[in-house]
Amino acid sequence: MKKLLAALTLSALPIAAFAAAPTTPAATDWPAYGKDAGGARFSPLAEITPTNVSRLAVAWTYHMNPKPDDKNAPKPFSTTTPIMVDGLLYLGTPYGRVAALDATTGKQIWTYELPGGDRPPYRGLAYWPGDNAHGPRIIFGSEKGKLIALDAKTGAPAQGFGTDGIVETRTPDILNGIPTAYYGYSSPPDIYKNIAIIGSRVQEAPSKGASGDVRAWDVVTGKLVWRFRTIPQPGEKFHDTWEDDGWKQRSGVNIWNQLTIDAARGIAYLPIGAPTFDRYGGDHKGANLFSDSLVAVDANTGKYLWHFQAVHHDIWDYDLDTPPILITVHRGGKDIPAIAVMNKDAFLYILNRMTGEPLYQVTETAVPPSPVAGEAAWPTQPIPAKPVQLARGSFSMDELADITPEHTAACKALIAKTHATGSKLFEPIPQDHSIIRFPGGEGGPEWAGGAFDPKLGYFIVNTNNLGYIEQLTERNGEWDKTTEVFMDKNNNPCQQPPWGMLTAVNVSTGDIAWQVPLGITDSFPEGKQNTGRPSNGGPIVTAGGLTLIGGTNDQRFRAFDSRTGKELWTYKLDYSAHATPITYQGKDGRQYVAVVATGGSYLRSPMGGDSLVVFALPH
Repeated sequence: MKKLLAALTLSALPIAAFAAAPTTPAATDWPAYGKDAGGARFSPLAEITPTNVSRLAVAWTYHMNPKPDDKNAPKPFSTTTPIMVDGLLYLGTPYGRVAALDATTGKQIWTYELPGGDRPPYRGLAYWPGDNAHGPRIIFGSEKGKLIALDAKTGAPAQGFGTDGIVETRTPDILNGIPTAYYGYSSPPDIYKNIAIIGSRVQEAPSKGASGDVRAWDVVTGKLVWRFRTIPQPGEKFHDTWEDDGWKQRSGVNIWNQLTIDAARGIAYLPIGAPTFDRYGGDHKGANLFSDSLVAVDANTGKYLWHFQAVHHDIWDYDLDTPPILITVHRGGKDIPAIAVMNKDAFLYILNRMTGEPLYQVTETAVPPSPVAGEAAWPTQPIPAKPVQLARGSFSMDELADITPEHTAACKALIAKTHATGSKLFEPIPQDHSIIRFPGGEGGPEWAGGAFDPKLGYFIVNTNNLGYIEQLTERNGEWDKTTEVFMDKNNNPCQQPPWGMLTAVNVSTGDIAWQVPLGITDSFPEGKQNTGRPSNGGPIVTAGGLTLIGGTNDQRFRAFDSRTGKELWTYKLDYSAHATPITYQGKDGRQYVAVVATGGSYLRSPMGGDSLVVFALPH
């Protein structure tokens, strides 16, 4: 009981035993990070339209900081996306708390404080609707590797789940026999029936550490249901894609972002990342399955069904970092169940959802060899014929930005300081000098990925043209890198714009439907500000014909016409919203749009905010 009182703070509802019939989310709710298990982030709401979105205004704001008057307290940034079910909005905060709010008024209903200074994951929470014996639950993994379940109505630890609602998932087997290895969670699980399927966050370096295996847990008891080994073990199929002993205690090859589920077919789609160390593979030669692969498994058992590897032997950190999205492709009078997946190199692969076969030709294309001793870069990489690459993939010195003399001079000085040269797509990072690599380690598309409008058949995604100046080094017997973002001190990229884009792809043709710069540079002279900006946080789409997105480091939140790409509405926030928004219908019948806006992130945005900002049309 003492643990419960320490962890739980209530502001409106009493703690009580709760059991009822399942609470099935309404179509107008937003019960998962991607709106539903398919991840399309499409809402059927249509109250807000291209004709009235210009009237959108702040309805209420919730401040996540529980100690706003403490001037010395840290102000961490957040990239989280809330969820909303049955009038309650659930939000994980960077202050170590989960909060439930009245989604119509913003009134705080309950909060739960994670024990031991732990924090919820960066991206968000998951919702289980309950069954006839158990009420609905909020499920999430913590930064310190705990799996936590809460009563969705009261915030109390879920009865019968682990110990006091917590399961310790840092087990010796998952840590590969390395007790000090880092293991935690940055994204919420996906819920299928009574199973929570979740990836993990592991170290970037050194190479040996915790396993990136995907695990599924019983949402009622917290017991392990199944485990999918992302690195095939001896005797298992595809183990031979790891030469010598490169598989042993290898870390990485994990899902640090969202996976996706086809609930009707019982298939889970796992977007898996690069091996550690993710810039050098001399100690793990081979194609290295299932790294950088989309793997389809039986959601009930974790049994392997098929895979598609987007990067062979990854030495660029080109994870499949975006959530896969279930889509439908119309071709020859037929509807083809498909899935869209992107990795950091900004290629969009459109695959048959049942077989993994590409719906547009993919060609194994020769790429540059590695100049690093002991490294054997894979000789080819899979390049799709359609769509075209959705971000810059190379750089030459004649592409240096010339917007203002001051900016150009700063960029030339950066190149002179680092002695960097340009590079081609999939050019390995050298050891004897630095190169300017596009896309850099943050992508192309960043972790948020895209959204799918089924009415238009458009996959809509924001991408960055953000380069890295990189060189391989060795430190204390381990491979490492020197990295500098290809920007001036004012956070302005050094190549010609656009620096950030919003793109719509017609998935049934593979063609670009429209593409526009996303974001402006306020510090540039008038007439030169439409540069696009790097972004971190993705779009959502609505039946009202809108694409809503924050993301950019220019402190704007925007609405676009999904059909044309025309920017219709812009709101300047106090701090940039490096998070994906949601939209839902409140108990009053109004359509609301909510986004977390704290600044921060790797984009160097000014930070200090703690707000969830919620918009609606005026009464």
